[in-house]
Amino acid sequence: MKVLLALDGSGHSDATVDAVVRRHLPAESEVRVISVVESSYVAPSLPGDAWDVTLYEEIERAARERARAAVDKAAVTLGSDAEGRHIRVTTGVLSGSAKRAILEDADAFGADVIVVGSHGHGHFERFRLGSVSHAVALHANCSVEIVRSRSGHATDPSSP
Repeated sequence: MKVLLALDGSGHSDATVDAVVRRHLPAESEVRVISVVESSYVAPSLPGDAWDVTLYEEIERAARERARAAVDKAAVTLGSDAEGRHIRVTTGVLSGSAKRAILEDADAFGADVIVVGSHGHGHFERFRLGSVSHAVALHANCSVEIVRSRSGHATDPSSP
């Protein structure tokens, strides 16, 4: 079985990793753990505008470091659970639109299932911000599992 696990580094990501660990994947399965860094750079609107691009480069560098830390942490968790079952874990930090990058990576990997977290935004926020999990579920060429935190606050699993 090939599982693509897409993380954003939030507490919801921890719940998503836990969901994959609980699956007890068959031997010889592959899990690809990815995180997508969306560019924060916006080009100046007028010719000759002087913008300090280094600020945006710093923001993206920090975002890439957080994404790398999230996928590495997930890989360690999945790898320690996989002992004896020979589950292969690979990672990647991608750039671009999260929706598009997840779908393209799933196709290139040949995923049987994509596992993503849900932030649980309300209807207005989902409309305004867009929903990565919703877009992935609608457009994926394989099954999609959307993991929700039971408490609604994945950062504190002991919350009621």
